[in-house]
Amino acid sequence: MERVECLIAGAGVIGLAIARALAKRGIETLIVEEAETIGTGTSSRNSEVIHAGIYYPKDSLKGRFCVEGRDALYAFATSHGVAHSRCGKLIVATNEAQKATLSAIAMRAAACGVGDLRHLSELEARRREPDLACTAALLSPSTGIIDSHGLMLALLGDAEENGAAISFNTKVMAGAVTNEGLRIETIETGSGRPYDLQATVFINACGLEAPALASSILGLPEGSVPGTRLAKGNYFSATGKTPFRHLIYPVPEEGGLGVHLTLDLDGRMRFGPDVEWVDAIDYSVDPKRADRFYDEIRKYWPKLPDNALQPAYCGIRPKLVIGGAIATDFVIEGPAAHGVRGLVNLFGIESPGMTSCLSIANYVSDLIEGN
Repeated sequence: MERVECLIAGAGVIGLAIARALAKRGIETLIVEEAETIGTGTSSRNSEVIHAGIYYPKDSLKGRFCVEGRDALYAFATSHGVAHSRCGKLIVATNEAQKATLSAIAMRAAACGVGDLRHLSELEARRREPDLACTAALLSPSTGIIDSHGLMLALLGDAEENGAAISFNTKVMAGAVTNEGLRIETIETGSGRPYDLQATVFINACGLEAPALASSILGLPEGSVPGTRLAKGNYFSATGKTPFRHLIYPVPEEGGLGVHLTLDLDGRMRFGPDVEWVDAIDYSVDPKRADRFYDEIRKYWPKLPDNALQPAYCGIRPKLVIGGAIATDFVIEGPAAHGVRGLVNLFGIESPGMTSCLSIANYVSDLIEGN
């Protein structure tokens, strides 16, 4: 049986960032990925937004990692030539009742260390965005956008330059705790040929599949894996030139941040995600959902033309269920949590996971070194 110091399951933005951090510390690292390339799951099905750290409770992992990760991500993108733009965003109230929500958002953001939000009146907001309809807004100058695939390529390049390796078309099937670490059972997805590895450290960064993989590890204590619900987020694109320079967000809704307007690096508009609770992974977008999108978008952009929206893509967010309720934070469990030496499980890594990837990677590598 081949041995490896650290094995990482999943070559999304989180797995790649962790591999980079470990390799830079001189740890022998192998990434295994079921697909034939990097980032085919959650990492390539998001808004590509660099989040400022606005919405998260004080002392939460999301709040901590997002604020730390935002600054690290801008620095990394600049130093590695990853395309990005610090375009800023407006969070808008579209009626008088929502003004109080903006104030609550600003207070929560300040508690997490986000000190650059600015309250804008309706007039000030419309001076910035003449086509915007609102009663008030918050300006977040630290919000931006990034080329997610370019980011992942840069992370992989750094990891490989520091000695990490990656094996595509390799699916982790199960694992078992042994006296020498963890025995990990894999198969080649094309041939079905099994191949077992003995790892001193195993990082489960499989995204949507992480709870199922953790449940397959023999020797992991019962009750260590949270339940999961799947929240599908659909995106629609719009024809024509955008009238907006900033990203436009409504106040948050249950399960997500509302149907917001984001821009890609070429200035094209995307709207979403909405929240659609589903029982299975399905990446198709129902064109009929556009009816609701028109209603939501026109609350802040009344001039959205008829028949302007086309289905674009969708993503699936892993919503954790703990104690019968939907959890609102990341869950990252190392040996101190479950008692298995050398094992780290990452659960519920949804937004702001991409923004937080470098900070999460440092956290996980510290867990390993303290193992």
